[in-house]
Amino acid sequence: MGMQMLENCHGGTDALGVPAHDFSTNRNACGPCPQALDALQSAHSQQYPDPAYGALRQRLGDFHGVTAQRVVLAGSASEFIFRISAHAARLGLQRAVLPAHSYGDYAQAARVWGLACERDSGAMQARALHWACEPSSPLGQADPALARWQADNGAGADLRVLDCAYQPLRLDGRPSAAAAGVWQVWTPNKVLGMTGVRAAYALAPEGAEAHIAALQALAPSWVVGAHGVALLEAWTTHAVQQWIARSRIQLAQWKAAQIDLCAALGWHVEPGSLANYFVARWPRAEHAGMAARLAWLRSEHGIKLRDAASFGLPAAVRLGVLPPASQQALAQAWRAAQSIRNTP
Repeated sequence: MGMQMLENCHGGTDALGVPAHDFSTNRNACGPCPQALDALQSAHSQQYPDPAYGALRQRLGDFHGVTAQRVVLAGSASEFIFRISAHAARLGLQRAVLPAHSYGDYAQAARVWGLACERDSGAMQARALHWACEPSSPLGQADPALARWQADNGAGADLRVLDCAYQPLRLDGRPSAAAAGVWQVWTPNKVLGMTGVRAAYALAPEGAEAHIAALQALAPSWVVGAHGVALLEAWTTHAVQQWIARSRIQLAQWKAAQIDLCAALGWHVEPGSLANYFVARWPRAEHAGMAARLAWLRSEHGIKLRDAASFGLPAAVRLGVLPPASQQALAQAWRAAQSIRNTP
């Protein structure tokens, strides 16, 4: 039960409401994107969307340079993770191969559908559902699986899925290397700073018609609502993509300042993050009381950090990049806690 609770751990709103300074999610702190917000306000909420999502799939296909038939709509990335895990089980696959540190829904979905979970060791495992994420979560680093997938040109694996949730938030602006035979899952709500709107899609590799049909058959009717359709349509526009490009510049500046702040607080920042988030380890003296300190920061100061234990990184926190005011609030709260601790 304890392991399952860790896998179900998520950042963001909790029993105390919306945190005033929410470092616990990876959403774009420059958002919400104003153009996407306008699109949501104009959404046709009084009507069902087209159940086949024909125009939306064509639009997303054009955006990525693929045919509309290769676009599979999803209620969210998590919904698709569970759906493709169910599909893998129905195919008779026996294992799910996960990154060394990863989002808990990969493992949870695999176990629900009877797939044994293994961490990526660098060796190709047959009869498996393989996951990669780049930039990775929580570390924001390159995923070594992608280089191997590119090198073997799609040979030797049953299903390979690349989680592209943070691709547009890669602050160097460079895309991940393409690899043959790989599914891609896209969740623009994080990039647009609008994680409360649930909508996502997957791009199937060429020649995956049977998999596409099976995954669409597993989906409920109207898997994406009118507001999700509006979000995905806005995502493909030039104006929104320009806003995203500008936000990366701002996030890079905030990130540099936030890393400097963590160093000044005595936290060790794990190197190599390419994205708008990173992992930091607290001083050893704080490890034993970490859970209590996290709860105190949340309840007394409205500051929420993501305990990285659920990612397999105990005694560490993941921090999404936030504006200077939130960084200052974190510094003041941490120093106040140190002052209280050192008072005789």
